[in-house]
This record gives sequence, C-alpha cells and structure tokens, in this order.
Amino acid sequence: MDNKKRSPKKQTSKNRKSSNKNVIKIKSSFESKNFIYTKKLRVTLIVTMIIFILLICRIGFLQFVQGSSLKEMAYNQQTINQIISPKRGNIYDSTGKALAISAQVDTITINPAKFKKDDEDETTKLQEKVAKGLSEIFELDYNETLAKVQSESQVETIAKKVEQDKVDKLQEWMEENDVSVGINIDEDTKRYYPYETVASAVIGFCGNDNQGLSGIESKWDSVLTGTPGKIVSSKGSDQQEIPDAEETYISAENGSNLTLTIDLNIQTIIEKYLKQAVEENECSRGGNVIVMDPNTGDILGMACYPNYNLNDPYTPNEVLAKTYDSMTSEGKNEALYKMWANKSVSETYEPGSTFKVITSAIALEEGITGTDVDNDFTCIGYEEFPDVSNKTIKIKCWRATPHGKQTLRQALCNSCNPAFMQLGARIGAPTLYKYYEAFGLFNTTNSGLYGEQNSIFHNLDNVGPVELATMSFGQRLNITPLQMITAISAVANDGILMQPRIVKSLTNTDTGAVTEIPTKQVRQVISKETSEEVKSMMESVVTIGTGKHAAVSGYSIGGKTGTSEPTEANKDEGYVASYVAISPIEDTRVVLLLTLYDPKGPNGHQGGQVAGPVVSQMLSEILPYLGVPSDTTETESTSSSNLVLVPDVRNKTVAEAEKLLKDAGFRVKTYVDGDANTLLVSDQTPKPGISLRKDSLIVLYGEGSSVSTSVTVPNLKNMNASEAIATLKEQNLNISIDGSGIVITQDYLEGEQVPEGTAIRVTMKQTLTDAH
Repeated sequence: MDNKKRSPKKQTSKNRKSSNKNVIKIKSSFESKNFIYTKKLRVTLIVTMIIFILLICRIGFLQFVQGSSLKEMAYNQQTINQIISPKRGNIYDSTGKALAISAQVDTITINPAKFKKDDEDETTKLQEKVAKGLSEIFELDYNETLAKVQSESQVETIAKKVEQDKVDKLQEWMEENDVSVGINIDEDTKRYYPYETVASAVIGFCGNDNQGLSGIESKWDSVLTGTPGKIVSSKGSDQQEIPDAEETYISAENGSNLTLTIDLNIQTIIEKYLKQAVEENECSRGGNVIVMDPNTGDILGMACYPNYNLNDPYTPNEVLAKTYDSMTSEGKNEALYKMWANKSVSETYEPGSTFKVITSAIALEEGITGTDVDNDFTCIGYEEFPDVSNKTIKIKCWRATPHGKQTLRQALCNSCNPAFMQLGARIGAPTLYKYYEAFGLFNTTNSGLYGEQNSIFHNLDNVGPVELATMSFGQRLNITPLQMITAISAVANDGILMQPRIVKSLTNTDTGAVTEIPTKQVRQVISKETSEEVKSMMESVVTIGTGKHAAVSGYSIGGKTGTSEPTEANKDEGYVASYVAISPIEDTRVVLLLTLYDPKGPNGHQGGQVAGPVVSQMLSEILPYLGVPSDTTETESTSSSNLVLVPDVRNKTVAEAEKLLKDAGFRVKTYVDGDANTLLVSDQTPKPGISLRKDSLIVLYGEGSSVSTSVTVPNLKNMNASEAIATLKEQNLNISIDGSGIVITQDYLEGEQVPEGTAIRVTMKQTLTDAH
C-alpha cells in the first residue's frame, strides 16, 4: 500500500512542468486592438476640435474684421453706381465778371466687349477700325488706343474734357461706320479761365479731375467742388443691369460760386504796368503789386509777373521757356511750382525804407518825437556800432553827402538811414517788437490766399545795437508784401488794422443763397492823431522828398520809397526796389505796394527812380476809375484850352466824319475802299472819349478796312514836352501828357507795335531834390 502511494508535493511539481510545456512564450509586447481604436478616436477628436476652433476664428474674423469691406464688395458686385459729378462753382471778380467757369464738355469711354464678333477675323477688323477712328479724331497714339479697344476691362477711358467739335466728329464717324454700341459719350465739365493770364497767381488752376491744385482753386477747393451724387441700380450674375429694377437717385450738390474782392479793371491796369516795369528795368526775379482798400482790408488787385496761362498751366511762360528744355526733370518741376507761386504771400523780402513809415508811427505814438522838431536828428553820413567782437561796424546813409540836421519829416522825405537808426535806438527793441506784433507782422494775415508764409525776425533776446539799427530802416528782417501793405493800410485807416480779404461772398448755386464774408477789424494799433501825422509826412515825401516820381496830377498822394540790398550770403538775389503809396491823404481809399526784384536796367535800382514812376501810372488810372474826386482838371502843362474831346464818328459816312473831325481841329487819315460819301466808318483810332491836343491825328477805317498795327513806338524817355510831341508826330502817333518836366515813363514801351493814331500817355516829372 505504501509503495502505491506518492507524495502530493512531488505530484504537483510534475504536473506543473507538464503544464508549462503547453504555454507559448511571446517575445514582442502585447497590444490590444481596442487600445488602437481608442487612440485613433482621441486624435480624430483633437483634430476636429482644432478645425472647429479655426472655423470659428475665421468666421469671427470675417464677421468682425472684414465684415464691412465684404459687405461693400457684395454690394458693389450686385449694384451699379453711376456717379453724378457736381458742377464746380465759378469764380467772379467784385463786379460780376467771370474769372473761372466750368463749361460743359464730354468724356469718351468704350466697352471693349461690345467690339467682339463670333468670327475672330471680323473681331480684329472691327477693333482696328474703331481704334483707327478714335485715334484720328482725338489725336491719340494708334497702338495705345488699339490696346484699350482689345482690353478685357469693362470700361476704358479714351479722352477726357472733349470739346463739342470733337464730339460732333465722333458722332459723324459712328454714323458713317455703323458703330452704334460700345462707344459712350458722357457729360463732364472743364475748367476755363476767360482772361487766361489775368490774376493767374491768385486764382490758380485745376487738374484733370477738376480738383484745385493752386491759388484760390486749391485754398477754397472744398467750397467750389460740391458733393457728388449717384444713381444706384441692380445687376445680375452676368454683370448686366437688371431691367426695370428699382433705382435710387441721390442728387449732386453743386459747388458754390465765389465772388472775389478783386476788381478786374484795377487788375488789368496794374498787370499792364507791372509787366512794363519788370521788362524795362530788367528785373531778373520779376515783381509783384498789391492794391488794397484800407477801410475794409479788401484786396482790389494783386499781380505777379512773369505770370502764366491758367488754361495751359504746364506750359512754361516766355521767361521760363528760355531755359526750360535744358533743365532736369526735377528742375522743371521746381521751376513750374515757382512760376505758379504768388510772390505777394509765398515769398518774404526785406522791405527796406518803406518800413520807415512803421518806425515813424511807433515813435509818434509813443511820444518819443514830433513830426517837425528842429535839429532832432543829425546825419554825418553814417552811424557806428560795436559788433560781437568789439570791432566797429559803420552803417552808411544811402547818399554820399550827409543830410545834416533834420526833423522827422525831413528824415522821412530824405529817407535818411542814420536818422532812423538814431530813432530806433530811442524807441528800443522791446517797444518796437510790441508794435510789430500789433501791426500783425509776427503772424500770417489769414487772408484766404493760397501758400501764405510768415515773417522772419530776430529773436528779441538776440537783438543787439546792429540788429536794432538795421530793423529801424527795414533791413535784416523779412516779411511778405501782403504783411507790409496790411500794416501800412492800418496807418492809413486811422490806425485800425483790418484783416485782408480776398473772398467777398459765397453763392449756393442750388438755392441762390448768398453768404457774405464779413470784413474783420483786428485791433486799433495807433491813434487817429498819429495816423494823420504819418500820412501828412508821407504826402511830403511825394511833394518835396525822394518820392516825387509817384505824384499824380490832381490827386493828393502819400508815399515812401524802398531800396533793400542783399546780404553777403545772398548777393545773387540783387536789390529790391519798392514803393508804397496812399491816396487820397484824407479819407484814404487806396493803398498800393509795388515790389521789383533785382532791377538791372538803365534806371538803376533805387525805389524812387525805378518803382515810383510805375506807381504814378497805376494810380493815374485807378483813382479816376474808383471815382476819387480830382483836385484839379487836366494838367496845366498841356493847356486845357488846347485839348479837344475826340468824338465818336463810327457809323457816320467817312466824308461826314472827316469834316466833323477837321472842324474840331484834328488831322484826319482815312483807309477807305470805295466811295467816302456812302461808306460808313467802322472803326477809329484813337477811340472816342479821350482828350487830345489840337492838330492830333485821327485815323478812320471804312467798311471792309481793318485796323493795322504797323507803327513802332519810339523811346521818349528824358524828352521835354515839345520833343516828345514832335517825335510822335513823325510816327503818326498822338500824345497824352501828365505832369511837366521831362518824360520819365510811357505807357507803351519802345519797340511795341501799335495802330496809327494811338495816343501814347507819358508821365513827366521835375528833377528830384532832397527835402529841406
């Protein structure tokens, strides 16, 4: 029994070994398929969430960042906007004459898709025919026009601002060539300037898009332009307008008209004489002139020369054309900008002795001196001052011979620099600067003119004896001509400073409502008593001083000459000759400032000699035009009893007119092609209304005969009356004399061509002397 039994422990061990033999060992790691699926789901979920987040971000970006622009794009894709251009406002002078107008013109556009046929050859022929016709009518390059005709664009612009004659030719061509679609003629406007060069620096001009680029056109562009309107309609997916769709019409608001303070008659007067002055005195840097009403600040005239044609502003004027082609592109651009500039406000200058009027007014207002205090100033020919290095600087008077003892009136009449240096030292820099600011010399005038610059003065802390001395007679300080005439106008206007005004009123062209731009009184600078004293001294400058050349027979004129020399660093700029005048002395109506830059002609560079006579010519026409009463009738030097008023003989028979003129004491020359007893006079030279000496020549033209301009004007300078009369008589010309003495100016320059019988107006003056 014992032999049959086995130990349980041994049995278990044996069985274990037997079981282990059936186990298969796996050397690689074990992974469940369920685990794999779970991991894939996790990745998929993460990717999905990322995409979802990105989509939300994108939607948010489109909604909140690009929403408005996308909405606008969708609107543009679904609608057709036809812009209605507003009409630009016109610009008028103070008398109602149009200086700038917007005329009706047309813009020519094409739709290239309309020139495509089913057959490729037919398409090419049609496109070439259209390109040829358009290029010939509008004088365009054929290849460039053909490229537009073959373009894939919906619309191509062929020509802008097209005149009616070109439109008529286009319409005829379209009819002849059976082209009824694809060419569009759309209404547009074009800016015109009826007087071309008149007031060019003031008015300025517009670009092709009718936007103002300079002058009043730019400064007042927002007022002149108006607001565009539009017609909104719907279009389908084919980008064509949906018929009978609802349209929205938004009318355009046209620009307002501007009425300027400038008077065209005064403007043409000053431009005529300014041109003569610049050319005769060989002013390499041109000149400018301003006429102002001191009571209102109104600018009655403002001119610069050389000027330019407003209808063709990118073409150089005669002066610039001489060197334009040799310039670089950058140089050409700079030269054009300079040509367009209004020197009256855009450039500063040293006013010279005209500034002595301001110094005199300050001294009188402060009670530092009187107008006629004997031996108040002493001129030994110069004044000496220490400079920063303790060296002595000698500042001389303009005249080699000293003026000696003088009153303030005499010092102003003699334009004595040492006297005003002494006066400046008495006043002191702080007081001078207080009044400079009161006269508006430290700020722009807010005139409404384009490109106005400000003055340049020394800082008060840097004003030493030399700076104080030079400022007292108007040197080493820089102001604009407009600032200068505004300050002088305050002196002439009982001491009241007025803000310059160039725009008088605005007219709403849609409603007709007129908005006046009010005059603005800035401040009282000096008393009325001081104003009267200064004006009295200015009158003496013209009657007994260096300003005699500006006198006008029959009118009280006050004036002051100015001659400023360039600094050492700017010697190439040359002298500036100027003259400021007021008239009449009591109840002043006109202040005129003439500035000539770098005169090099035979008359020299002194303001009295160069600018004075020109001022006289201008005022001799401006004052009568404004209705300023004359103290006397025609100058006695011409003997009023010997003057005869030229009658109007036009539309009378030639024979009748000839007898009438001869009975009045005139000589007569006729140009008649036919019977003088039946032919009527179509024109006469000179025109009726002028008073001429007996024995003057009247030239008559019968019907069918035209006025010829074949007589050359001679040089009358420095001749006496009898010499000038004889010289003109030899040329079949007449004379109109103002003043006595010798001829200093003539209204037609030597060498000009004029019709026979033309009256040449001359201004005669006595030889200048100093005040005593």
